[in-house]
Amino acid sequence: MEPDLHELLRSLRVWDPQVTDLPAFDPAAAPAEPLPLFTRWFAEVVAAGQAEPHTMSLATADAHGLPDVRIVMLHGADDDGWSFATHAHSRKGGHLAARPYAALAFYWPVLGRQVRVRGPVAAAPAEEARADLRARSTGALAAALTGRQSEALGSPEDLARASEAAWEQARHAPDTPAPSWTLYRLRADEVEFFQGEARRRHVRLRYRRGTKGWVRESLWP
Repeated sequence: MEPDLHELLRSLRVWDPQVTDLPAFDPAAAPAEPLPLFTRWFAEVVAAGQAEPHTMSLATADAHGLPDVRIVMLHGADDDGWSFATHAHSRKGGHLAARPYAALAFYWPVLGRQVRVRGPVAAAPAEEARADLRARSTGALAAALTGRQSEALGSPEDLARASEAAWEQARHAPDTPAPSWTLYRLRADEVEFFQGEARRRHVRLRYRRGTKGWVRESLWP
């Protein structure tokens, strides 16, 4: 018998107090810029045991304005922006070439937190993409060298052969370049921090980039 989706959904609860801590968040005490608060929250969810806190949803749109979203990994965040990487010829790479604007979303249920970021996206210089890839694992390089991301796959055997060759190359020549591998940076125009609250009085703090720096404002939940 197939599971009943609606019954399963009704059985679930958000932020079970046995596994979730909902800390207080005072927007008035938040820093003037979003990056220090993001770094603080990231460190806190890591300390709280959040699984894979560096994964994030990346939303893009194609040339016709149709949206798409997928999970990617955060490679860094600094004054130049929030960074992630992919092949330039992948679906998301094509979207960003046509419409260089994107949104990110982090969800950290262990503390009932979300962070949303959106803004224009630009490719980093090629040497920075190469340095980023060299700093990653052998598996990451093998995946990059396998290539053909988002293309139609003829058979699992085709993937196995390409992957084995890429792993061999990555093990024996870790400096092998992956020419289409691109490091992208999203320069935030807007960053929102969401802290869940048990009585649904959630705290939302939005930073908007203004002509004279960041503007902070609280939002209704």
